[in-house]
Amino acid sequence: MMRCRITYRKTAPLRYTGNLDIQKIWERYLRRAGLPVAYSQGFHPQPRIQQACPLPLGFLSQAELADIYLDDDTLRPGEITRSLQTMPYPGIEIAAVEQVDLTEATLAGRVTATEYLAEWIDPIDADQFAPKVTALLNAPQLLRSRREKDYDLRPLIEALDVLPADSTHNAILRMQLSARQGATGRPEEVVSALGYAPFDARYTRTRIMFTP
Repeated sequence: MMRCRITYRKTAPLRYTGNLDIQKIWERYLRRAGLPVAYSQGFHPQPRIQQACPLPLGFLSQAELADIYLDDDTLRPGEITRSLQTMPYPGIEIAAVEQVDLTEATLAGRVTATEYLAEWIDPIDADQFAPKVTALLNAPQLLRSRREKDYDLRPLIEALDVLPADSTHNAILRMQLSARQGATGRPEEVVSALGYAPFDARYTRTRIMFTP
């Protein structure tokens, strides 16, 4: 058996595909590419496909991570990459494939933070936007409610940067948010805390950070 880590982009065709369906898509994708995915033991065997952390519905990603277990330990990352790229799946773009040790801890248990870009759909006043971001970063706490439970958003925001807009984009906010168990920041909550509606922006995950 071997374990390989696939870095991939989730693009527009899969924007509204949820995490559970992504698991099924990966199972079909691997089978179609002729790769021998390994299955768990027991009465209801499941394909051994482990996502690093769920991506919210409607979000795109430039850097998703999935660990795939295969029943053939003679395969090499280059062969796996070629097999996947020969049979492309709409909405999944393979960026990298690497082999990792079977004994390494799961990605899901090692994720510490995630980075997102929020791109505003309509033009906004840049002179007002930057001060709002500064005020949010200077706030001692940002009380929010999720699933009828109050929480403080502020300690979940590790970094915020306003990126220069170009000819094809309006305001762009880069944010690094905590993604630890029980302490996960959501980018649409940050946008809401700035005084905008969550659907005023489009969201793309650009990086997943985890412990070595």
